[in-house]
Amino acid sequence: MQSIIRKKTRQIKVRGIEIGGGAPVVIQSMTNTRPSDIDGTLAQIESLTKAGCRIVRMAVPDQAAAESFKAVRKRTDVPLVADIHFDYRLAIAAIEAGADKIRINPGNIGSADRVKAVIEAARAAGIPVRIGVNSGSLEKRLLEKHGGPVPEALLESAQGYIDTMEKLNFGNIILSIKASDVVTTIKACRLLSEHTDVPQHIGITESGTVRSGSIRSAVGIGTLLAEGIGDTVRVSLAGDPVQEIFVAREILKSLGLAEGLVVIACPTCGRTQIDLASLAQQVEEMVAGIDKPLKIAVMGCVVNGPGEARDADTGIAGGKGEGLVFLKGKPAVKVPEDKLLETFKEYLTRIL
Repeated sequence: MQSIIRKKTRQIKVRGIEIGGGAPVVIQSMTNTRPSDIDGTLAQIESLTKAGCRIVRMAVPDQAAAESFKAVRKRTDVPLVADIHFDYRLAIAAIEAGADKIRINPGNIGSADRVKAVIEAARAAGIPVRIGVNSGSLEKRLLEKHGGPVPEALLESAQGYIDTMEKLNFGNIILSIKASDVVTTIKACRLLSEHTDVPQHIGITESGTVRSGSIRSAVGIGTLLAEGIGDTVRVSLAGDPVQEIFVAREILKSLGLAEGLVVIACPTCGRTQIDLASLAQQVEEMVAGIDKPLKIAVMGCVVNGPGEARDADTGIAGGKGEGLVFLKGKPAVKVPEDKLLETFKEYLTRIL
């Protein structure tokens, strides 16, 4: 696979995890449990990290949530980001509670003095600040100037916040420009990449359900990453956030930006003479917990099957009521269809 040349950005650290500056792309997510449900939040954080999430964000909408954030912080070592809107005091409370990063939109925090107070607290704690620019909360003056939340308006908003941080002599920042429209997001992130070396958190906001949102996110995030833009990602889906991690990992692996197990399978056609769809699904479920950089092929006929399977670490090429199991590019054994999965599992264990 041809390697991607990534945009060189400045580097920040979130509890020791490097973002930008050539570091591997970091996967993030956000809890959707109620902040008051401390045990449930901790359980979700554990599920996210087991799936491959490296940084977790929590919403802090009120003082009670700030107290919950403090309780969660005491019981986990996972890097935690506090998501703050409107009340600058909550940002300061989260920082004092041990937040590893805070996410703010300076436009809704309030006056310049309040923004400065948050930045000074972050500076004292030695943590970075993520500045979020969303199409849905763009400044009114920019909407009027540009006629809507177009890429140029989003860029101008982001540049204004960067200027504010520079006046405060605070460079420990990361930017995100997001819109629910995929093309707008792509164009805005490209513009930002051209105008600054601040690391970018990329994603498609309000992308949709697990099904449609995965596709929209793959198109938007994948396009940017393929162009070398993006230092950390969050796939935003309306559902279990663990699904976000699965989609993000697949996007990164497809571009060669992360290692891991990949299952390929042919789409089936009139030549297929085994139940390939069911077989591929069972193989994917079987290997779900394996994190080694392996390629597994599940192929349904003798036309493309043997060639594709030989290119994999292990795999199956099916025929009429039977199939070949391949190991390290060579046919290992031919077995009846009802023995394929069992036999494949035996050979898979030899390379784990």
